[in-house]
Amino acid sequence: MLGLCLIATLAAPAAADLPAAPDHYVALGDSYTSGPGIPNQIPESLGCGRSDHNYPHLVAAALAVSQFTDVSCGSATTDHMTEAQPLPDGLTNRPQLEALTPDVDLVTLGIGGNDIGFGEIIANCVARSLLLPVGAPCQAHYTSQGDELGARIEATAPKVAAVLAGIRERAPSARILVVGYPVILPADGPGCWPLMPIAVGDVAWLRTVQGRLNSMLAGQAAATGAIFVDTYTSSVGHDVCRLPGAKWVEGLVPTAPASPVHPNALGMANRAEQVLRSVRVI
Repeated sequence: MLGLCLIATLAAPAAADLPAAPDHYVALGDSYTSGPGIPNQIPESLGCGRSDHNYPHLVAAALAVSQFTDVSCGSATTDHMTEAQPLPDGLTNRPQLEALTPDVDLVTLGIGGNDIGFGEIIANCVARSLLLPVGAPCQAHYTSQGDELGARIEATAPKVAAVLAGIRERAPSARILVVGYPVILPADGPGCWPLMPIAVGDVAWLRTVQGRLNSMLAGQAAATGAIFVDTYTSSVGHDVCRLPGAKWVEGLVPTAPASPVHPNALGMANRAEQVLRSVRVI
């Protein structure tokens, strides 16, 4: 129902509002694109955790594209754009860029979080908060020998640039949208330990890390002629600390169908809206 309402709302403008309505859309990305745990999971996506209510599916329906391919996959990194991604039970997701052909005219890319170690960072920060909930133990860990996460973000930038170049090579006429990451922790304040067990002092620091990741993605998009889709600003106030129905990203113990610390259906609907707004102003 949520997806149908979104489609009805966003498909309302006349066709004239779309400068050149996309016809062939390919979605690339990681789990923040694929939507693990969100109903309905697509059986053929196997270990990738694709939902038929992730933002690519909502965007494809709203634009009524004639061809649509979603090859996004949980745990994907920039390497998996050009290399096969091993999955549980001996399965494999083919290199995502293989889905591109010269007639593709819209590509969305959501990538980078796993390159900097998103899952490891969350697990580390949660574990350290249990011993020091009011300090900043995770920041201390990752800055003990310099700015480790900053270095990871810097190292990911040329990888994102290479992916964008690869997209342009395979789909030279495509409009390319780089989709940023939404709010996870509250945009201000100390967080909500123990509901989301991140130490009080680490919450503000992790906000800056996410901001730097999104800024890097925006910079790479601008440098290559792609469009950056900001999904952070519109999701402020819908972080993991909110009540069910108000949160768009689930916490460690989800209260709506979604993987822990990942967008739920409401979050995907907002991400679809931001992508559609970007398509319509290009």
